[in-house]
Amino acid sequence: MSNNTVLYVKGETNAEVQCKDVMLKDILTIECVDSAVANKVKVMKILKIPEDGPHRHVISILKIIACIHKEYPNLQIENLGPPDLIVTYEGQEQEKKRFEYVKVAVICLVVFVGAAFSIMSFNNDISITNMFGQIYKLVTGKESSGFTVLEISYSIGISIGILVFFNHFGKKRFSVDPTPMEVEMRLYENDIESTLVDIYSRKGEELDVD
Repeated sequence: MSNNTVLYVKGETNAEVQCKDVMLKDILTIECVDSAVANKVKVMKILKIPEDGPHRHVISILKIIACIHKEYPNLQIENLGPPDLIVTYEGQEQEKKRFEYVKVAVICLVVFVGAAFSIMSFNNDISITNMFGQIYKLVTGKESSGFTVLEISYSIGISIGILVFFNHFGKKRFSVDPTPMEVEMRLYENDIESTLVDIYSRKGEELDVD
């Protein structure tokens, strides 16, 4: 290995691992013209998840660079990712599918009831039944039965509007753009990750160089 060899590393802000012996390849993407160096760096152990300790850790990229430099002091390292990495141990065990189905069913039920209650409350606030009745009588000259083309069109329009807004119908997308929910979830995840890094840093629990 020459002194001009450069190792490129890139990690995600939040990395999930399945093994308690965390190697660099588990949390980083590593590239180097010297494949022998890259292969050795990938299997370097950076963290041991304790049995009874916390399953989430924050590692500074400087700690990772220092670990690599112990083995390759003259190696140039370029970090192309974030300066801090959150490592979360998920374990090998997966939840039972039956329990997952129950969770999904409960969430769907809560969302459905909440959405229905919100729509009904809005309709009552603006007296939409009376408004549709007046419109129907004005156009047709007859009293509304409460179940006319206006109510049917309104119900269909709400459904179509929800589908178009959220850009989803099951697994099918109407466009390649991310949905509003995905955008909000990504912003929420970014806030969570930034807060976790700040908390660990302030408490001195971040794995960093001395």
